[in-house]
This record gives sequence, C-alpha cells and structure tokens, in this order.
Amino acid sequence: MAQGLIEVERKFIPGPATEERLQELGSTLEHQITFRDSYYDTPELRLMRADHWLRQREGSGWELKCPGAAGVSGPHTEYMELTAEPAIVAKLCEVLGAEVLGAGGMAAVLGPLGLQEVASFVTKRSAWKLVLLGAEELPLRVDLDTADFGYAVGEVEALVHEEAEVPTALEKIHSLSSLLGVPAQEKPPAKLIVYLQRFQPQDYELLLEVNRSRETTGSQTSRQ
Repeated sequence: MAQGLIEVERKFIPGPATEERLQELGSTLEHQITFRDSYYDTPELRLMRADHWLRQREGSGWELKCPGAAGVSGPHTEYMELTAEPAIVAKLCEVLGAEVLGAGGMAAVLGPLGLQEVASFVTKRSAWKLVLLGAEELPLRVDLDTADFGYAVGEVEALVHEEAEVPTALEKIHSLSSLLGVPAQEKPPAKLIVYLQRFQPQDYELLLEVNRSRETTGSQTSRQ
C-alpha cells in the first residue's frame, strides 16, 4: 500500500447473508487469506492513547495508522496510513517526543523507543471489491474478518489520496453499507479493542478512560 493514503472505513457486524448480498451487488471475491497481526506500543500505551496504531502484519511489513481530519463524526473513521519504514520511524519519534533516530528501520528503533508487542492474533479474511456506479466511480473494498479468538467483524473501506476526496468516499461507503443492511449508527469495535477487552482488561480500561475524556471534551476517538 502506498505511503500517505487516506483510509476511510466503516466497520459492521456481518450476517449469514452478507457474502450472498455482496455477490448480488456485483462484488468480486479478490482473495481469502489468513495472517497474523502483531501490535506494538509502550507499556503505557502512549501510541494508542494518542490514536496511533502500530502494526506488523505477517508477510506485509509495518503500518502506522494516524488520525485523519479533526472533527470526524458518525459511524466511520478516517486515518492516514504510513507503510514506508522511514516515515513510520519519523512519525513515532514525533508522537513519542523522542530524538529523531537514524535510518536503521523499525527493528532498530523498537528498543530505543520503548516499544513492545502488546497484542497478537490470527485473522481469516475474505476480501471483496466493488465499484458503485455514479457520478464518480470509486472502488470500495469489503473485508470480512474472523479472528482466532472468535470475533467476526466486517469493514467497508475506500482509499483516497486527498482530503477533498473524503466526502465522495463517505457517500459511497454509506450507500454500500445501506445496501448491505447495516444499521445507520452501528459502530462495532475493531478486533484489537475486543482482544484487549477479553485478554488484557487493564489496557482496555486505560483506553476506555481516554475515550471518555475525549467525549467529555467533544471529540471522538477512532480506534483501529
């Protein structure tokens, strides 16, 4: 995935007829894969508490999701995705307030930045692709995931290059969500959040407190 793309997504709970409905809408099943995601953070979860999500995906490398535009509201989320290791390292140093480190790659900075694995799980994914016809055609991707701890979640996603393209992406995402029968305000948690809730409740409560604080100040926490 290219560096600097904006990911606009909406999660939903898939039903037994979701795949059949995708086929009816003309979606193409691109692939079915199984992979392990390992998430990294400081012991105090400084990245997650700042709404930054560092992940190493088996076979794909590193990715850092950073918050998108301020003031995002509704059942969707918006993130900037960084996949080039130099860009990830630079952003991590910025978020953690660390001195800018050399160009040794992620493996070289985990220790100096105090980063450690905080969660790891396997996901089985069916990836679908669909283009909704309209004034502007924008490919949409639907991922149907089942984690190895029993949680299933779907995601409608669009990738755009400019902030000005986000409203069109949102319109397409909401249209497809409606066609799939997703309730208007449904916003299920991401796999990582459910993993923490089930297996690391102290970390989950820490993130929950941060979210409550943000809601009190009128801002929204988007979680990966």
